[in-house]
Amino acid sequence: MSHSTISPARRALGPAHGAVPAGTTVFDDAPAVANLDPDLLAALRRAAAAAAGEGVVFLVNGGWRSPAYQEELLSEAVAEHGSPEAAARWVSTPETSAHVAGRAIDLGRDARAWLAVHGGAYGLHRVYRNEPWHFELWPWPGPPPLYADPSHDPRTRR
Repeated sequence: MSHSTISPARRALGPAHGAVPAGTTVFDDAPAVANLDPDLLAALRRAAAAAAGEGVVFLVNGGWRSPAYQEELLSEAVAEHGSPEAAARWVSTPETSAHVAGRAIDLGRDARAWLAVHGGAYGLHRVYRNEPWHFELWPWPGPPPLYADPSHDPRTRR
């Protein structure tokens, strides 16, 4: 989804609902970070501490979101992509979103590159081929399935 146009409704929801202030890292206490699943947040902070030794900062572009914030993102995606079916390739419903549940984080380019190499050691993996920024904790051996996009993920079926 293009992030170039933020709706007034989403802007009004603000950080309390999951908007991420510029420059937020996994060590900050913004609600988008602080409301993540504790195991995911701990894994992210361990990985980010290791990455910091290589000069990599884990900038957060998205994390926990309130249902209202997720609904607004979905509404924007439907407007941008033309249908709920097309939007589902990029944005899940509030009821099925890993972000609303606090189980997913969207990270900046440097963190993504670092996690592509080292993330498995922390249980942090991509789950969507079309979203290289989206990571979830997969604490079981081996990587999770890599779905083409959220619409192919059985966890997000409506």
